[in-house]
Amino acid sequence: MRSGYASGMPTKSKTTRPIAPAGTYQLHVTLEDIEPLIWRRLWVPSTVSLVKLDRVIQACMGWTNSHLHEFQIADKRYGYLCDDWDQDEHLIDERRLTIGGLLGTTVRAFGHLYDFGDNWRHIVVVEKLLPIEETNTWNQCLGCANACPPEDVGGTGGYEDFVEAILDPAHEEHAAMWRWSGGPYDPTGFDTNAANRELRRLRL
Repeated sequence: MRSGYASGMPTKSKTTRPIAPAGTYQLHVTLEDIEPLIWRRLWVPSTVSLVKLDRVIQACMGWTNSHLHEFQIADKRYGYLCDDWDQDEHLIDERRLTIGGLLGTTVRAFGHLYDFGDNWRHIVVVEKLLPIEETNTWNQCLGCANACPPEDVGGTGGYEDFVEAILDPAHEEHAAMWRWSGGPYDPTGFDTNAANRELRRLRL
């Protein structure tokens, strides 16, 4: 993971475990190194597992779960462990950990990395912890700005080249990018309703 991935994030003492609260976290997810900003605002119950939080972020951003991911929370790294893979011994298995147990009421921000090749780095800010109410007991996308880059576009630099080409009919790569993306692409477009339909489809 690149240095600065979690720069400026608050950390906690390694001897202190956060208290697992009951409630729903309001999270603000921003994709780093892209202008204009690509962001999503989410509600996620504290009982959701870390592996399911990854699926929530992906569904709301527009990723397709085609690559590995990793979280960095309070100086520790969490991800999917597999006995058949040669993985970093410091990576902690995410599957049985809830976000309430990891974030508690003290963690204010953490990192989420998707696709180790394209290196999409998200900063997740904990805006508030809401009491449980009738309307916030499931995963939801509340708001958004701008479309997610296509999968396998080549990271930040590849995305910038892609947008330049596909928005300019006179660009020499315009037709190739049009075919590759399957048609027109609107970098400012995102459908919150579609994101919530995807979340319901996943039954997370």
